[in-house]
Amino acid sequence: MAKNSLFLLPGDGIGPEIMAEVETIIAFLNRKGLTDFSLDRGLVGGSAYDAHGVAISEADMAKALAADAVLFGAVGGPKWDGVPYDCRPEAGLLRLRKDLGLFANLRPAICYPALADASSLKRDVVEGLDILIVRELTGGVYFGEPKEIVTLENGEKRAVDTQVYTTHEIERIARVAFDLAKARNGRVSSAEKRNVMKSGVLWNQVVTKIGREEYADVKLDHILADNCAMQLVRYPKQFDVILTDNLFGDVLSDIGAMLTGSLGMLPSASLGAPDAATGKRKALYEPVHGSAPDIAGTGAANPIAMIASFGMALRYSFGLIDLAGKLDEAIARVLGKGLRTKDIAQKGEATVDTRAMGAAILAEFEALVG
Repeated sequence: MAKNSLFLLPGDGIGPEIMAEVETIIAFLNRKGLTDFSLDRGLVGGSAYDAHGVAISEADMAKALAADAVLFGAVGGPKWDGVPYDCRPEAGLLRLRKDLGLFANLRPAICYPALADASSLKRDVVEGLDILIVRELTGGVYFGEPKEIVTLENGEKRAVDTQVYTTHEIERIARVAFDLAKARNGRVSSAEKRNVMKSGVLWNQVVTKIGREEYADVKLDHILADNCAMQLVRYPKQFDVILTDNLFGDVLSDIGAMLTGSLGMLPSASLGAPDAATGKRKALYEPVHGSAPDIAGTGAANPIAMIASFGMALRYSFGLIDLAGKLDEAIARVLGKGLRTKDIAQKGEATVDTRAMGAAILAEFEALVG
């Protein structure tokens, strides 16, 4: 069995608490002889700033680059609101994405039947929901230059963020979306703003060309990003794979999270290009939710998104499809038995803490693995 390295970056707030539940699952898999994961840990975000004065140290960045996959918790909190902009906790995550070349962000939005009533939408709208948002992650307005705030001659300030994409950047993320759609229901909805943005015009042209020339067996639809947001709330089950840029992907994936009942339910994978020699991709897996500093240390955090993110690592980085499926099934079984953390509980329902939810998922997983 190949030894695989995981680099853990729990981060701030509830990050260490939810990461601990993943570590128990990894320990079980190693004990069982089903995996041989070696673990290392580092600091990112506010915790890294407190220790090193930066959002991620050079030493930990090197470890991330060397690892087979990175598991990331969450960063940020009001404690670091006053730090320099380049040292803010989120800068650590942005650097990881950029330096690892993680251009493809996969965010599934799955509504477990047991949680259909936890969504703010009606049960018939979200029950059985299974969509995948594919977000371009290293281009667009978050990384475009110039990015600045300048003082004009009249004393006013002007802020500039630049939305910029090249043909290559659009082609590679489009191929990821089309490939994933082929393994699902064969439909891609490409969301941009071609009606008012030149970057949207190019996006539309490139995605259309890739779809026509390389993926004729996949149905491609184009949709304006604002309409996509509306349709996600109106009837989300019309979608299969949604392909979009960095900015719109950030917004649309958070909408997708709330369709499932809670941000605490949504995992994600961020993938780089395949290595020319090995075919392996650099990868980072993280829950979509934030650090939730208001509940840190109280045991109220929902670990499901973090656990499901590890499940995505099993699937996409290590090819352990069967184990990934059984971990997903373990989560579904626990929810089906009525266990709820506070964020997904209905009024009057009993709740369990972070450790109890993690332990219940592990027990179901152990039973499924046998």
